Amino acid sequence: MEKFTARVLRHKGAVMLLAAVVFLIGMGATPLAIQRLSEEYAHPGMPAFDANQEITAIYGNGGYQRPFVPVVVLPEGQGVDASKDAIGRAFAAVAARLPQARVVSYADTDDRRLVGADGRTTFGLVFPGTYSDGSPPGGGLGETPDESPVIRQAMIPHLPPGAEVHVTGLDTLAPSVDAGGVDVPAKIGIGVLAAVTVLFLVFRSTLALVPILISVLSIFASFIVILLLTLVTTVHDVALTTMPLLGLGIAVDYSLLLIARWREERAGGARAEDAVRRATASAGRAVLFSGAAVAIGLMTMVVLPVPFLRSLGIAGMIITAVSVAATLTVLPVLLALAGQRLDRRGGARLTREAEAGRAWSAWARGVVRLRRTAALLSGGLLLALALTGLGVNLGLPESRHLLTTGPGHDGLTALTRAGIPAGAITPIDVLVHGDPAATVEVIGRVDGVAAVLAPATPAWRREGTAVISVLPVAETGSTAGEATIARIRAAVPEGARVGGNAAQSMDFQDHAYGAFPWMLALIALVTFVMLARAFRSLLLPLKAIALNLLSLGAVIGAMVLLWQFGWGTREILGIQPTGSIGEFVPLTIFAFLYGLSMDYEVFILARMREEYDGGGDTRHAVVQGIGRTGRLVTSAALILFISFAALAMTPELDVKVFASGLALGILLDATLIRGVLVPAVVAMMGRWNWWLPGWAARLLRVEPSPIRNEAPGN
Repeated sequence: MEKFTARVLRHKGAVMLLAAVVFLIGMGATPLAIQRLSEEYAHPGMPAFDANQEITAIYGNGGYQRPFVPVVVLPEGQGVDASKDAIGRAFAAVAARLPQARVVSYADTDDRRLVGADGRTTFGLVFPGTYSDGSPPGGGLGETPDESPVIRQAMIPHLPPGAEVHVTGLDTLAPSVDAGGVDVPAKIGIGVLAAVTVLFLVFRSTLALVPILISVLSIFASFIVILLLTLVTTVHDVALTTMPLLGLGIAVDYSLLLIARWREERAGGARAEDAVRRATASAGRAVLFSGAAVAIGLMTMVVLPVPFLRSLGIAGMIITAVSVAATLTVLPVLLALAGQRLDRRGGARLTREAEAGRAWSAWARGVVRLRRTAALLSGGLLLALALTGLGVNLGLPESRHLLTTGPGHDGLTALTRAGIPAGAITPIDVLVHGDPAATVEVIGRVDGVAAVLAPATPAWRREGTAVISVLPVAETGSTAGEATIARIRAAVPEGARVGGNAAQSMDFQDHAYGAFPWMLALIALVTFVMLARAFRSLLLPLKAIALNLLSLGAVIGAMVLLWQFGWGTREILGIQPTGSIGEFVPLTIFAFLYGLSMDYEVFILARMREEYDGGGDTRHAVVQGIGRTGRLVTSAALILFISFAALAMTPELDVKVFASGLALGILLDATLIRGVLVPAVVAMMGRWNWWLPGWAARLLRVEPSPIRNEAPGN
């Protein structure tokens, strides 16, 4: 690192010229890259996704799209048979109002399973295709246009006087979510404002603007790479949402660490470029290892066969690598050329930088003194949250977790009161080439199937295919409903393709999480080797990985409490929980937080290792390590927390859930993990923290670290 920094400082002019050129090219490349980003959430290779795509291509509706379920309740004394023609005209009027819709009712099928036990309640299915506002089929739960008023308005004039029409379905039961998208500039603006505020509190000088400059340079440079990638592969627009905020946080983190160490070296008497060299030799090494840790975590998503998750991982790795490069090249030059002038107002406080922060040192001494109690309380709370996370629900929401009032709930109540199973609102689409009769007969015998609908009308049979809607007894978001889908898949003849919302969700979980334990083991192994080299220890990396996984488990548990159990969701985020987390959320949260959490771990433990090597014992190393890095880690975490909390206020539900998880994770990690559990556990492990026997040192190609004798109590 020393040789690299010396080479950078010998070519200050070239470095700054290159940075300016990259900045200008990045400004021009950013809008071009944004235009080339894909908006399609494709899952090629997943059976249900491919089936849904074919259904939508042929019929213009269905597949992943959830239907609206009109429920007709006739007046007392009138049965559905006597009113069959009126019911047929009512559903035909819906088809006329929604010309691309696929509609089925009792009038089309004479299927008594579409009639309730009372003989006067019946229901049908409406797959709208293109919605009345022009929106395409599909969309997240609660984010699709509500066609209930259109359907009711079309049906009521054709039904007998006194008949009631309720339109239910998962989308009518889900809390309404504005699908207007994410206001990226506004969220970035909040993040920048938070960063500037925190940095000015830390540095008390215009030096606070330097990390923002490094961050902006990193973001624009990353969009150059994204633009080049779009020329050879598909990059999803999730990169536009997450990369700027992640870049703001990571680049500021790394700059904050290096600048703080530079001020510390200046306070110790180093001048000009010597302070830059010394700071980069120590803090720069931590930045390099931190960047590698973040990249290892994001690698989880890059290797998955899910394009939009791969784009998320690639974008994260790009911004991390560019942030490391900018921090280790441009920042040292800026500090050497203008650091002292920018830090004039902070110069009065410079002498304080020679010593560890008093408040954080006092905190660390308290944790060390009460290390067993601190570890027991903080570890117990995190373990309880992690155990709660084992009950995470990744499937589709069930109606019992959704709205309990309103027209959608009235329709579901009318269905179940008439003895019709709730699974009727979550049909499963099956695509068949040729005559569907044999497939209909086979599916009808499957346990858990309430009805099989396959009208012989043009809306249901096209281009030599037929689409079948299977009504399960249990909703497909339940365990019983998923088991029914599995039995249908096993029973259908070869060539029949099972689609639907829930089947696609099940396929995603199999693809994304099937190999996850092996992937996690590989990531842990790579992380262990990297950290063993960085810390020259066998036990510190194991502790870091264990605490990181505990932190991630606790975050998933907190998400279960927030989004699945609904503890404070309505009060904090202004939305009703759905009883489900979403299949992609734990994976993406793991990928991002694994790296970001390890980021802070490296900052703290690297400084503890340095203090220990300087002649101190473990107690001294813990107090000095926390005293030197506590303020930096807290400031960096606060910036990221505010950035992702702002993103969590977006109206888009998936982004809201994802961002709230990241914000919670950063909050838990910076407080309970890094502020309490890390110093407590290091203090408890004593001299064994630093042990690296000769054989391991030779394998890792670093200096060995024998066990030292320490004072009693350490």
